[in-house]
Amino acid sequence: MTPEDLAKTGTESGHQRAVFCWAALNAHTYPELEWLHHIPNGGSRGDCAKSRAIAGGAMKAEGVKPGVFDLFLPVARHNLHGLYIEMKAPGKINQTSDQQKKFALFLTKQKYAWVVCDDWQMAVKMIVSYLTD
Repeated sequence: MTPEDLAKTGTESGHQRAVFCWAALNAHTYPELEWLHHIPNGGSRGDCAKSRAIAGGAMKAEGVKPGVFDLFLPVARHNLHGLYIEMKAPGKINQTSDQQKKFALFLTKQKYAWVVCDDWQMAVKMIVSYLTD
């Protein structure tokens, strides 16, 4: 499956999967992509209110933090400590939560790069730019 195939869903998840598909296909060019990873702080936690409450409680106890961005590339570049990426569904790039805005401000103060993307191509462009510019 290609990144384009994965992104056809038009969902945030599809675009995020496309980023990881691209990363797997390009790890020979950018070996640091081996460490690109997803931080599971959002999304569905079950099919009913009870299962969502149980899963949500367990994840909160395990350290899940609202507002933390979806992807992290722990590679230092440009006097920055790493790159965080918040993925949004296509067309939803301006829909960051107050907690995400607070996290972005924190990241800036701590000298991390960050970006909000609403498609996989934008995320890939930002990753390549971060690694090469």
